[in-house]
Amino acid sequence: MKIAIIGAGAIGGYVGARLALAGEDVTFLVRGANLQAIRANGMRLVMNDGAEQVARNVQATDDYAQAGPQDLVILATKAHQVAAVAADLPTLFGPETAVVTMQNGIPFWYFHGAGGPLEGTAVRSVDAEGQLAKLIPPARVIGCVVYPASELIAPGVVRHIEGERFPLGELDGSNSARVVRIAECFIRAGFKAPVLDNIRAEIWLKLWGNLTFNPISSLTHSTLVDICQYSPSRGLAANMMREAQLVANKLGIEFRVPLDKRIAGAEKVGKHKTSMLQDIEAGREPEIDALVGSVAELARLTETPTPHIDTVYALVKLLARSMVDGGNSRLRMQPA
Repeated sequence: MKIAIIGAGAIGGYVGARLALAGEDVTFLVRGANLQAIRANGMRLVMNDGAEQVARNVQATDDYAQAGPQDLVILATKAHQVAAVAADLPTLFGPETAVVTMQNGIPFWYFHGAGGPLEGTAVRSVDAEGQLAKLIPPARVIGCVVYPASELIAPGVVRHIEGERFPLGELDGSNSARVVRIAECFIRAGFKAPVLDNIRAEIWLKLWGNLTFNPISSLTHSTLVDICQYSPSRGLAANMMREAQLVANKLGIEFRVPLDKRIAGAEKVGKHKTSMLQDIEAGREPEIDALVGSVAELARLTETPTPHIDTVYALVKLLARSMVDGGNSRLRMQPA
């Protein structure tokens, strides 16, 4: 299968390397140091057991026209980075090209193919003008939830930390030939890729933790276990999750994991810094709107009060703005 990977960061690099090692025709659409490193040395993958593999049979370019039409496009940037590449994506589309979206949070296509009174509604938090849905037609989209953890440790070098699961699903819940074909491709690469009949429910299950622990950790510079073992912050997380559950329920989503078990799962992860906290410490733009702002928006659409979510959203947005006003400042707790 001819596959374009948009971005060669922690997840894009990991997925692309594994697919290439399984024999797929992989092209990375990247820029800067990553582009030069992959062109020179391929994509190097360091597994969690220390074993190393190098996918040398890959292409790397920053020219979408040069890459040309693909069978599959894997959109592996963060949600707030999608707009920057969206205008170039149609260059990669042939008549049957599918797009697998690997963003955390509520996606721009959420209300496309869902049915009901909100069918086709744009999620303005992640697609302010509805442009993403025009440039990336939802009919091409296969939803995906990313569970593995990995990190880009150097240009062209990704270290896998844990996890292999990438659930996939058509937006209308059908078991189409194309989603089965893509799942089989992922499975050949060593991933677990079940085809789900309700990919939105899986999106909410992961988002349930992300929309609470990411901003709380960023505001307090605390790890998951710190948040869960301090009663006031654990209570705040639980209140945010209850509000989100009410929003999801109004949209027809039922959670298959109890709230207490979801919090306990986060606690077991231990002294882990969330991705949003890592971005804050590194001076990078944090992923706020797709994880928190989108839920606040869906709350308004469903007329659901979310005072805890709204408060935390306002605070973390102000933090991000203060960082920009300070010249992309980085914020880190350091010993006195």
